[in-house]
Amino acid sequence: MDAYRITINGVTRDLPICEANEHLDIAAFVIFGDVEMTVKGAEGLLAKAPEFDYIITAEAKGIPLGYEMARQAGKPYFVARKGTKLYMKEVFGVEVRSITTDRVQHLYLDKAEADQMKGKRVLIVDDVISTGESLKAVEILCEEAGANVVGKCAILAEGDAQDREDIFFLEPLPLFFK
Repeated sequence: MDAYRITINGVTRDLPICEANEHLDIAAFVIFGDVEMTVKGAEGLLAKAPEFDYIITAEAKGIPLGYEMARQAGKPYFVARKGTKLYMKEVFGVEVRSITTDRVQHLYLDKAEADQMKGKRVLIVDDVISTGESLKAVEILCEEAGANVVGKCAILAEGDAQDREDIFFLEPLPLFFK
């Protein structure tokens, strides 16, 4: 199989099958540049979302979705950055290892963003939840910021993630074991 066909909130795509390792292939869901999928994914997730004050997502693939959800909802959003920037002050971070990344990464927030989130209802957004490591890292950052995480969501839940009761998503995505 070269591709996996999926329909998400009325939008159908053929996702290329890629080798994650010698025992596992995954269907690659890349939201970058797919405006229709981003808009429809955001609509679908917002219909399921609890009340929130802010959205937060991890850099980078969740950014278009986080932005579009924030735009449609008329709410601000934040990005947990993979690296620190000169404008970031009093930065704090957490380590993360994702299924689609071959090395340990870090995610960071600065104090100004944390201060805005403190005591507020925050919705964590991502494109795909698989192992949940990126999600967990963003949740830790939110907790350190004093935010109240009211929901965790993604367009797709991959593999065992679809059985989690602490997230919501639009469609399941299988893993392909060899």
